[in-house]
Amino acid sequence: MTNAAMTNRPAAVEVADVGKWYGEVHALDGVSLAVAPGEMFGLIGPNGAGKSTLFKLMLGLIAPSSGAVRVHGVPIAGGDFRQVRRRIGYLPESFVTYDNLSGLEVLYLFADLKRVPRADCAALLERVGLGAAAGRRVRGYSKGMRQRLGFAQALLGRPDLIFLDEPTNGLDPQGIHDFYQVLRQLQADGTTIIITSHILAEIQERVDRLLILQGGRVAAHGTLAQLRAQQVMPSTIELTLPAGQEGALRTALAGLDGLRIHVAGDTARVSCAQPQKLDVLRRLLAQDCGARDVLVHEPSLEDLFLGYGGRHVQAH
Repeated sequence: MTNAAMTNRPAAVEVADVGKWYGEVHALDGVSLAVAPGEMFGLIGPNGAGKSTLFKLMLGLIAPSSGAVRVHGVPIAGGDFRQVRRRIGYLPESFVTYDNLSGLEVLYLFADLKRVPRADCAALLERVGLGAAAGRRVRGYSKGMRQRLGFAQALLGRPDLIFLDEPTNGLDPQGIHDFYQVLRQLQADGTTIIITSHILAEIQERVDRLLILQGGRVAAHGTLAQLRAQQVMPSTIELTLPAGQEGALRTALAGLDGLRIHVAGDTARVSCAQPQKLDVLRRLLAQDCGARDVLVHEPSLEDLFLGYGGRHVQAH
């Protein structure tokens, strides 16, 4: 977690025992979370888990049926929230705008709506990689270019809180790299970022903490390390061994309970509980099985998500 996220400042966003229902449908049920200033916070869950509803609540677009939501200490239902909203940036999952306008004209439009100067618009397009396309009509933009344009409008007014809903949708690998590079710069400047994504491998090492929603409830929350500890999933140690060393491997690990050892060709995989990991590695080094390579695989965010019952989420 960042230094900013560990300060004693009030939460940038606080959701307290929030419920939201539409007739008999409970979109959210007793959800609570607190996002620290300067934190990059991940929100994940299967389709229909309540992510979009929670986003709308935190943005003040809808009111909770029960509980309370505060942004920078201000209730979203109060009259003071109008001023707070001006400090918020938002990129929806599908950014839709006027195709007959150029990219720069689109930013001018949003700058006027947000009542911020137009002076930063050209620089923002340059920052998101659209400088050369600033004068082109949006109808000629690719999906990834439209997403970059949406990101640029979210940065208008230099917000200190940004909500990003599936922000890398349509971006190529270079675009994804550039996008997260900008996010790291924003976070270093103290910006709070809340991001939701179905591409778990993309966010698992980039967010400070995560919240997993299932059926409108919080299934788990914490750092990736904390989620791994909660799920008690095994670590896997993969070794490349010379021929004939399987016996030495099994001898080195004799007496350790609960291990699963699988050898195929010159590759051996040892699955063990996470507290056993260092003991397994020490024994392997002491025995010197002649391993040419050793890799340690920890449970991925996808593994953890599926362990909590998640479905319909992409690993990569």
